[in-house]
Amino acid sequence: MRAAGVMSEEAAAAVLAPVLHDLKALCDFEGVSEDFAGVPDVDLLVTGWGCPPITAEVLDRLPSLKAIVHTAGSVKGFVTDACWDRGIAVSSAAQANALPVAEYTVAMILLSGKRVLERAREYRETKQMSVYGVSPSVGNFGATVGILSASLIGRRVIELLAPYDFQVLVHDPFVTEVDGAESVSITELFDRSDVVSVHTPLLPETVGLVSAELLGLLRDDAVLINTARGAVVDQDALAGEAGRIRAVLDVTDPEVLPADHPLWRNDHVLITPHLAGSQGNEWGRLGQHALGEVRRWAAGEPFETPVPAERREHIA
Repeated sequence: MRAAGVMSEEAAAAVLAPVLHDLKALCDFEGVSEDFAGVPDVDLLVTGWGCPPITAEVLDRLPSLKAIVHTAGSVKGFVTDACWDRGIAVSSAAQANALPVAEYTVAMILLSGKRVLERAREYRETKQMSVYGVSPSVGNFGATVGILSASLIGRRVIELLAPYDFQVLVHDPFVTEVDGAESVSITELFDRSDVVSVHTPLLPETVGLVSAELLGLLRDDAVLINTARGAVVDQDALAGEAGRIRAVLDVTDPEVLPADHPLWRNDHVLITPHLAGSQGNEWGRLGQHALGEVRRWAAGEPFETPVPAERREHIA
């Protein structure tokens, strides 16, 4: 089996380099390129961040191509309809990349419930401690967490919340029942939740989904967490509500926000640099996942995490 990698140099160094020796033991690996200009006709492509779109024209130059193993999450933007139309099998590491995002989300739910950032700032300024004078709204006992979309990450967050004393709600227009959560309408989710965590894919119909109307339903001091895509949230509406409610944003639209954007200056908003996904030693999980998928394909077995053609319209 002949294979080649197509991704940015940075992605290749972070994700592929640690498993390259094992990969070469599995197949005739032709090396890694940043584009398709020098890629020979191969049976399998190992792709990653920075891979150009695999168009019909690209496929015409790769007539032997039968499979694509993506070392990152979403394949949207580079795996085109032409790939599925030609019956090329596609695998993604979205499930592996979902784990650190879910872990980050749960951490932020717990920290925001304890008002950690605000109280640390107050402690630094006053040098005074208070235990019994804390508002009864502080804490995580019995709080209601709303999960917007039962995606891979949304479902993983629900699983990770199981040991805690939370009431968990979920809204997903395509899912009526999720283990560990009560399915509700989107308005009920925002109306009842102390924390709403957004895990909705960015599709034409989800742009601005978290609207001024929904944000207005959140109770005072509630928290909005967004680790999905910035454009899913109406950021102008959020800027108007921030202060009455709090927000944790790992994604914005655009990334990076303009320096004069009001969300930067709001003490009730935490903005992190799209760090919830795999970083540092977490790249290793993605490389190992890709290696496992190549091993399965080489052995004539189906992919563990395929991306079927029917999901193309709903890919994040």
